Amino acid sequence: MTPIMLELLIRSLWETILMTVASGVISLVAGLPLGLALVVTARGGIAENLWINRGLGAVINGFRSVPFIILLVALIPLTRLIVGTALGTWAAIVPLAIAATPYYARIAEVSLREVDRGLIDAVRAMGGNRWTIIREVLVPEALPGIVAGFTVTLVTLIGASAMAGAIGAGGLGDLAIRYGYQRFETSVMVAVVAVLIVLVCGIQWFGDRLVARLDRR
Repeated sequence: MTPIMLELLIRSLWETILMTVASGVISLVAGLPLGLALVVTARGGIAENLWINRGLGAVINGFRSVPFIILLVALIPLTRLIVGTALGTWAAIVPLAIAATPYYARIAEVSLREVDRGLIDAVRAMGGNRWTIIREVLVPEALPGIVAGFTVTLVTLIGASAMAGAIGAGGLGDLAIRYGYQRFETSVMVAVVAVLIVLVCGIQWFGDRLVARLDRR
């Protein structure tokens, strides 16, 4: 691989990391509250409200049902409104975050539902309000699952960011398409695949170690 290709590979790796981290943080900040809302408003939840639960669930399912490549194109007007352009790394963060948020919300919901009901009832019996239950029971007890789900979300975002490269988002996907595929440079394609494997394995390893430290069972 030439020095120029190596420089392009490093820059593309940075762009992929930027897209993944930025959209991942947004999905965490927005998705976790959505997951909490789904759990607490469900039947038998601490703030049961089936109308809100079903409406919120329908919206989340609606976004999750749209393939990412279609969502990417459909959100171009919104991306232009927020970022000022529909091309480039920063523009890709908008559809990536919107796609990842409902995905992570459902993962967080599953982890939160697994919290022992007896712990919630015990805090209620001691006079704890809804916020106390959320802060002291739901989130701490579900934290290993929440972190594990976030790790899966980050890995998924790496794949989605590569797909976004097909329409000019930059990153490793764009490099693989423009040089590895269109110019038949096999060495570039192999290098991109190798970097993606290392990146995914690194994120998964770190996430697994963190979950192991947080799991108190």
